[in-house]
Amino acid sequence: MEISHAKQVINIDEKLTERINELLSHYPADKKKSALLPVLHEVQDAHDNWLSIELQDKVAEILEIKPVEVYEVVTFYTMYNQKPIGKYMFEFCRTSCCCLRGAEDLMDYTCDKLGIKEGETTPDGQFTVVGVECLGACGYAPMLQIGDYYREHLTKEKVDTLIEECKAGKVDLHKQDHYTE
Repeated sequence: MEISHAKQVINIDEKLTERINELLSHYPADKKKSALLPVLHEVQDAHDNWLSIELQDKVAEILEIKPVEVYEVVTFYTMYNQKPIGKYMFEFCRTSCCCLRGAEDLMDYTCDKLGIKEGETTPDGQFTVVGVECLGACGYAPMLQIGDYYREHLTKEKVDTLIEECKAGKVDLHKQDHYTE
């Protein structure tokens, strides 16, 4: 099924449907809502890493729940994106440990270097910079998450290197080992 949208094409293809059904198989048939978080992850991954209202409605339909039940989850968790984002989203931890070690200054530095403000995406669609709540790596502060893994003990030099690696296509967003220096 494919629905054209001004901002997003909704495509729940056979492969995604199979994955959703596999996830649903882990829960009682009358408790489909229990699969909401993993289903949202799969659907978001298959749709350029964001969830339009129409796509959220489709998830509600699949799980046989009210659309508001999906909206509540998507608007609560920062891991779900409600608008298009860059290919590389730098999620800077901005809780106390990271802030005390300079995370806010590094986030400002990154935004200045990319010519954007926090929450914005570069005109080429490559980078988005956001501040997020605790990523659970306080001993490695300051840090950020990009894709499925962390970059820790950040410095301006490490941020510069990361930006260059992204521009060169050398950053794998879905590595198995998410802890990297």
